[in-house]
Amino acid sequence: QVQLVESGGGLVQAGGSLRLSCVASGRTFRLYSMAWFRQAPGKEREFVGAIRWSGGMTYYADFVKGRFTISRDNAKNTLYLQLNSLKSEDTAVYYCAATPVTTGRYEAQYDYWGQGTQVTVSS
Repeated sequence: QVQLVESGGGLVQAGGSLRLSCVASGRTFRLYSMAWFRQAPGKEREFVGAIRWSGGMTYYADFVKGRFTISRDNAKNTLYLQLNSLKSEDTAVYYCAATPVTTGRYEAQYDYWGQGTQVTVSS
């Protein structure tokens, strides 16, 4: 079992930055591949990006376009999402997710989810 707790969301002006964190319980965090998803009001949850268990490979949704960066610190059981050049359309609840197998872009591929952290970007 893995429990995930996100933090770091808030209100930011367009063009600003935030860093989201996701702390995982359990000693096997380093064996899990991780991802970030987001859900905007009235929309379905969508994939943002993912990172392999080793941290050696990351990939992102097309809309990220170099603005976001995923990283992880296995010694701290923590996943990060650096959000730069934020736009109003980035307003959403951001979720981290974990899987003991390889990463993917689909929700069904992830077994564990956090409760989400709200990011609001004002224009």
